[in-house]
Amino acid sequence: MNEPRTKRGEQTKAKLLAAAEEVFAEQGYQAASISRITERASVAQGTFYLYFASKLDLFEQLVEDLNRRVRKAMSDGAARGSNRAEAEAEGFREFFAFTAEHPALYRVVREAEYVSPGAMRNHYERIVEGYRDGLTRAKANGEVGDIDPEVAAWALMGVGEMIGMRYVLWPTGDTGPYGTGATPVPDHVFDEMVAFVRRALGTADTPTTSPTASTRTTASKEDA
Repeated sequence: MNEPRTKRGEQTKAKLLAAAEEVFAEQGYQAASISRITERASVAQGTFYLYFASKLDLFEQLVEDLNRRVRKAMSDGAARGSNRAEAEAEGFREFFAFTAEHPALYRVVREAEYVSPGAMRNHYERIVEGYRDGLTRAKANGEVGDIDPEVAAWALMGVGEMIGMRYVLWPTGDTGPYGTGATPVPDHVFDEMVAFVRRALGTADTPTTSPTASTRTTASKEDA
């Protein structure tokens, strides 16, 4: 589908993506319908096809949109760090803040394994690419130990994903729908995870800043 040519068109497409994020998270891909999504977005059903060829096309573009936004949040966080140890901590901080605001990220990406495996793989590979490049530079600068940046990148992503699932999606062991009671990662959990990552990367002796709790749980939300 062609990209919107006007500001109004961009806003309409963004509304459809936001509605799809909610509906897919609540109902899953198979049960979600175009009519339910357009109703949630307050957009005429015929208008949907100006921006998306099908429900699958919408789903794949939503995965890409969520990926773009979560990578930007992580990149913005990492940029605050003055060394790799701080960059890792701040990148994780923004990842957890983003997933607390957008818990649908988990369900949408997991459903992509069956709905659109290529979209799921692209999602993870794009995140790993940023990790790998940053770790490669850090290794060359002597900021991390003798690690394989590729392996470390996948391992770091796994750590963030599972900690986020346990403490963002399931803060009290809730077995309800994705996102029920989503909360920021508790400070003590964040500190323990960062210490673990620093040991794994060989940066345990690198001093890092320690923002206040309020800073830890605040992230700027990029417009869809």
